[in-house]
Amino acid sequence: MNAIDGARLLPWTSWDGKPCYLLRGKGIGYVSRLADRVEAEQMTSAAELVEDSGRVLAERAWTPGEIHLLAVELNAHLTKVLRVSESRGARLLFLEGDIDGDDGDDEDSGGFEAPPIA
Repeated sequence: MNAIDGARLLPWTSWDGKPCYLLRGKGIGYVSRLADRVEAEQMTSAAELVEDSGRVLAERAWTPGEIHLLAVELNAHLTKVLRVSESRGARLLFLEGDIDGDDGDDEDSGGFEAPPIA
């Protein structure tokens, strides 16, 4: 779970590399929408890099410097994707707890719907 229960892990860090959190709310505020856009851009960028890296590796005509740069870029994007998955997973777990412990209170669940449980 997050360091702060119910808080959203944001897709960026503070100036000194510490995680940033958004306290639970309706999920429709400016920072929440900005975080959604940043996450979407990070996921799109990672998908494009995976596609590009596949082409580079398939050509089998790279220099050690190109492979090093590719590894650095893949690591950076993988770090961002991992952060997005941690944030979304924590929110799903939090919502699952709300569903399991439903006390009849109709308080907004932070603007996120839990997927159907199969």
